[in-house]
Amino acid sequence: MLSNNEGQRVPDVTFKTRQDEQWVDVKSADLFAGKNVVVFSLPGAYTPTCSSTHLPRFNALAKTFKAHGIDDVVCFSVNDAFVMNEWGKAQEAGNITLIPDGNGDFSKGMGMLVDKSDLGFGKRSWRYSMLVRDGLIEKMFIEPEKEGDPFEVSDADTMLKYVAPDAVAPEPITLFSKPGCPFCAKARAMLDEAGLTYEEITLGHGITTSTLQAVAGAGTAPQVFAGGKKIGGSEALEAWLKESQSMAEPASTQQFLS
Repeated sequence: MLSNNEGQRVPDVTFKTRQDEQWVDVKSADLFAGKNVVVFSLPGAYTPTCSSTHLPRFNALAKTFKAHGIDDVVCFSVNDAFVMNEWGKAQEAGNITLIPDGNGDFSKGMGMLVDKSDLGFGKRSWRYSMLVRDGLIEKMFIEPEKEGDPFEVSDADTMLKYVAPDAVAPEPITLFSKPGCPFCAKARAMLDEAGLTYEEITLGHGITTSTLQAVAGAGTAPQVFAGGKKIGGSEALEAWLKESQSMAEPASTQQFLS
């Protein structure tokens, strides 16, 4: 049976991390003391579900978590520091903190270390997420104990619903751009200023204006999409951002007054 540790403190562990090409010891207290932290732990870097869904969604929602009182979003995996750092770069996961639980000490202390020798993985973490306040575990979402690698309850959206039931997850945004395009630079700057996370697809390397024409119905860059809908070029993006901001202001004002 896996352990539900709600109401208990996180294990006191020292993690061997690599920062600026140097070994740096990070203790549990460094991660959790005096902080509200969302944690998700997974079987392994570069594995399918972890790379395609689990980590990317937490990375996408990290700013939303932080807007609702969470200080950090931390990912644990029983991998070494080199693997975790390279995986973070490959995933462009700059919104979260990736921590290598190389010896599995944290996972073992959580009662979440499982044997995946049948896959050649050795000992790995079971998949789960949790909310930790000042080192005390408030809530855990543990995947059901069944065959394979279930992914049903430890996702980012389930955790966000627990942390902030009324929070609205940001729409996924994609920016099609062209190298050297000043209007693309303007669109990029507007999205950055608004604090929005977006994916940028640059024309070239097989992505041509024909591709853009087929997708956006226009051959000019930039072209912006949000939540499955076409926004358009830089002027349309500016109007959309102003409209989005005006719709959000009353809620913000009400929250301030309450």
